[in-house]
Order: sequence, then C-alpha cells, then structure tokens
Amino acid sequence: MKIEDILNLTEGTLTSKPQIQAIESATAFPSKIGQGDLLFASSQEDIDTAVANGAYAIVYDDPEILISDSEIAWIKVTSVKESAFRLLRYVLLSKEADFYLLSKHEMSLFKMILTHKGNITFLPDAWNKAFEQILNGDGYLFVSSDEELMSLIKPESSKLTKEAEGYAIDDTLFKCTFRIRKYVYQDIKLIPFHLEYLLKVVHLCDNYDLPYSIDKIQYTKHFMPLYIDNNLHTVTQGSSDKVLIFTDDIKNIVRAREYVRYQSTWVKSIVLTPPKTKVENVERPYWFTTVEEAREILTATHYNYAFVYSLDKEVFKSFENPINDSGLF
Repeated sequence: MKIEDILNLTEGTLTSKPQIQAIESATAFPSKIGQGDLLFASSQEDIDTAVANGAYAIVYDDPEILISDSEIAWIKVTSVKESAFRLLRYVLLSKEADFYLLSKHEMSLFKMILTHKGNITFLPDAWNKAFEQILNGDGYLFVSSDEELMSLIKPESSKLTKEAEGYAIDDTLFKCTFRIRKYVYQDIKLIPFHLEYLLKVVHLCDNYDLPYSIDKIQYTKHFMPLYIDNNLHTVTQGSSDKVLIFTDDIKNIVRAREYVRYQSTWVKSIVLTPPKTKVENVERPYWFTTVEEAREILTATHYNYAFVYSLDKEVFKSFENPINDSGLF
C-alpha cells in the first residue's frame, strides 16, 4: 500500500520526509514487524522496537514521540485506534468476511453449544488483538459482543434476527423442555426466556454449517441458580425452597420476576443490588456494598427466590462454612 493512500485512509499528517513510498503490511504489535511493514502504536518503546525490526512506517498519536529515523514514514494521527480501523475497513472491502454482533446471552450460548470452533473467530476485547486477527488472519466469520469494537470494525455488522424453527413445550424458571425442528430436548438447564437467544444461535450455526450440540447447555453466568438452606449452605435441588439467583443483567431479574408472578403465586422473591441500582417494578431493592452485607440480608430476610445482581456466585460460596451435605444442584 502506498504511503499516500495510508495518509488518506488514516486522515494523518506526514511528519517526516521518507525515502520509501509504500509498505508491505501492517500490524499493531512491534514484535510482528518485518522489513517494510507499518506499525500502529502510541508507545515510544514499541515504536523503537519496530524501527529496529525494519518498519517502513509508523502511525502514532502521541506528540511526545521522538522521530528516530527520518527516512521512514512517520504519520501523526488523532487516534491510533481509530486510524487503524479506518485502514482495516478499507481492506475489508476486498476481503470476504462476515461480522456478527451478538448479545452477551447469545454469545454465552453460542460458545457453549459449539463442538468445533475452528471455523469462527471470537474477537478479543483488546482493539489491537482484534485488529491483528482480522487484518492478518485467515478467518471469514467473526463474532463479538463488544458493540463499541464492532462499530469501529464494521458499523453495519449483522445482528441475529432469524430463529431456527422451535418452541417451548414445558418449563419452570430453571428448566425448559423445547422442540427445535424435529428434535425434542427435555429438562434442559435453560431459562425459559432465553430460548429465543438459543433459537437465534442455532440458526447461525445451521447457516454456516457449524457443528453444535444442544445437550451441552448448562446455566450461563448471566443467570445462575444456587439452592441453599436457611444457613446459606448449598444443598441439592428439591431439598429446599430457597434459591439464590446470580445475574449480571437487570433485564433477567425483571423477566424472571414476571415469570414467577404468573407461574408461582406462592413464591416470595427479593432483589439484592449495589446501592442506587434501579430495577423496574422494584421500589425498594435490598442494597449491599460487600459480600458480608449481602449475606446478612439473605440471613435475616424471608424469601424463596433471591435475585442477586453483580455478585459472583463463586465469591459468595467462598464464605460458606463447609458441611457434609452440601452440593450444587
């Protein structure tokens, strides 16, 4: 690619008088620089390494960066990250690749049911790693749940809108029996209102011939029940009518409480959140700032279901006193 084209694509300013006219390839990692390459970087150390490795061009955004070799191209930009993705979007015009922005629920189920991930690239949150995988990788199907990242890569990234043919047959809050096409799956650990996400993910798998298994489904980190006794010790399912439900999504709480209200009128539920967290249709959630405070609330309050927002189940369990009869589910 010509230096002139890079200047136009990155909206940068040439701050040297280079002898070279073009570069071979680009990267955001100085360790991957070869003779004739371009580096996107903000660190003086990374830039010095790239120059030593034979870089022909540097795209940088820090005005304090020292120009150590005026014979190569130094291109000053407003943002290295945004400039990198401007160049990437241009390259993608001639590259056959599909990009999907998945919700966090869709992503969890997608990763869970896939039996082989060789045909798909799960983009990391770090922009430089994502940039590297797309530009210099050989993948053709990329997915991420990071909306900001995907807007930089490809603003028109597809979302999952189509569903595989399927429907619920029977369900409780913690298990679901459903049909997908001609197969019936019984008592799967899937929240009833998460079936819509699963049907979308299955359609994606079928569309790209990705191998998957519905039998691999377990509770996700977005809705994790933990059966307990009155002393907050974990017990087997069915031996207690008290359940802690850990979630990282307020909408899960709202939808689950609506489900419980219509399906189980006898169930009393409470909601625990960090201070000043708003939950629709919950006037007074119980606020906690520490795990110890959450435990005190759960010990002193009457409930059957306790929805606990933004607290990790394993952190909570680490405070449990060991007993012989404890066990998850």
